Amino acid sequence: MCLAVPAKLIEREGNQGIIEVMGVRREVYLNLTPEARIGDWLLVHAGFAIQIISEDDALETLKIFDELYNN
Repeated sequence: MCLAVPAKLIEREGNQGIIEVMGVRREVYLNLTPEARIGDWLLVHAGFAIQIISEDDALETLKIFDELYNN
């Protein structure tokens, strides 16, 4: 089973970016989402941003993750 995590793009340089999710920052590759801009919410899997998603979808998914983790 694969899991993609929603994260916000906070920095970008070429085909690489820095995302933040739940207070953690990671480097990701943006080769699959070349149109991504700072402030966009991305689905991230294995170090690659694979899709741009809406903020509503991202926050809903993070809320579900939080509920699962804290129960």
